[in-house]
Amino acid sequence: MNKLSACSSMACEISLQPKMVLASLRVRKQGNGTCHVLHLSISLLTCCRCTNVPRNVNLEKLQNNYLFPEISKRELQHLEKYPNAKVISLGIGDTTEPIPEQISLSMANYARALSTADGYRGYGAEQGNQALRKAIAETFYKDVAIKDTEVFVSDGSQCDISRLQLLLGSKVTIAVQDPSFPGYIDSSVIIGQAGDFQDKTGKYQNIEYMQLGPQNNFFPDLTQLQQLVEFARDNGSIIIFDSAYAAYISDDSPKSIFEIPGAKEVAIEISSFSKFAGFTGVRLGWTVVPEELLFSGGFPVIHDFNRIVCTCFNGASNIAQAGGLACLSPEGFQAICAVIDYYKENAKILVDTFASLGLEVYGGVNAPYVWVHFPGSKSWNIFAEILEKTHIITVPGSGFGPGGAEYIRISAFGKRKHIIEASWRLEKLFSKGKPLFNCLK
Repeated sequence: MNKLSACSSMACEISLQPKMVLASLRVRKQGNGTCHVLHLSISLLTCCRCTNVPRNVNLEKLQNNYLFPEISKRELQHLEKYPNAKVISLGIGDTTEPIPEQISLSMANYARALSTADGYRGYGAEQGNQALRKAIAETFYKDVAIKDTEVFVSDGSQCDISRLQLLLGSKVTIAVQDPSFPGYIDSSVIIGQAGDFQDKTGKYQNIEYMQLGPQNNFFPDLTQLQQLVEFARDNGSIIIFDSAYAAYISDDSPKSIFEIPGAKEVAIEISSFSKFAGFTGVRLGWTVVPEELLFSGGFPVIHDFNRIVCTCFNGASNIAQAGGLACLSPEGFQAICAVIDYYKENAKILVDTFASLGLEVYGGVNAPYVWVHFPGSKSWNIFAEILEKTHIITVPGSGFGPGGAEYIRISAFGKRKHIIEASWRLEKLFSKGKPLFNCLK
């Protein structure tokens, strides 16, 4: 509300377009009767004029804000409340260690060369730099005979998730693991696959939820991938396999779906440099679409995906792709593996901390995330209580689906000193000798 005061014997005219104006006027005469003080209380309302374009009904079906921006918003609100708090963010899975110098230097050199006549480059191929496509195929898929022409370089696997939704359309039925990365479900809702939201179950009507939980450390049993591929072959399904964290696998588990015989006929694989090389801000990923993968009518899926890429994407940044090539050099790859080992040690520290507090903890092996169980509690309440009392950002498990309702997820991406400090704060919080979350049931 704005207060305007004026002294005038002239009529007052206010024009505030295109806003609507609601004004109340009080007049107070001066002693000589010649001057009026006008006190106008003006409320500005946004113009209610609408277009004739209806809202996308699928967007109306989304239940909440997208999870990770919501976490960031709550972190900002906490900092407003406690401006001097030293907040430790172990929520959103954003990398924290510097990109190895030889990799960042390759991007810097490429960017510098753009200022020269010989080094300048404009548009590249939408499918990606041919040298990088070849390097990805040889580094990650040499033993499974994926061709470089089957590799599509992108600006990240999350973007490719949405492009794959465009590829498959709204008429397919999907199944997702529960809990799972929220982008899978939200993009399915937006494209029109999900159907109506069911309040009683917390699930969408047309999505099949594959339950994960403590019995398998919230991760599918990779020894059963052969069964999954055989099911897809028998059922005529397509598997979308996300291998963004394959670099964190330290046992004999498959790192690619294409290690399973027959997978080329039923699977697409998406992956990313984000968590592998610290490229969360650089933005670089890839998708593999085998030539053998066919639609029901026999048309190759790779041709349609290529059309989607050419129509909806202008190719990944040439500078980012130069960095990707450096990541896959022998020296760059070795440097990246050292950073991955650093994060894996962080995960071990977090697992040991929660276990020492008597809490049920899962994960932290073959992945940089830890899940902690608070039976009977609501995960957003757990998130809020930990943030309020320790200034630590986590992620409520329910943000990944109904299967995560009693859990929080902790990220191992962080500076070692912050991981140790967070462990100390949690130990101090739980050392009071009584359960913290009884009141949150």
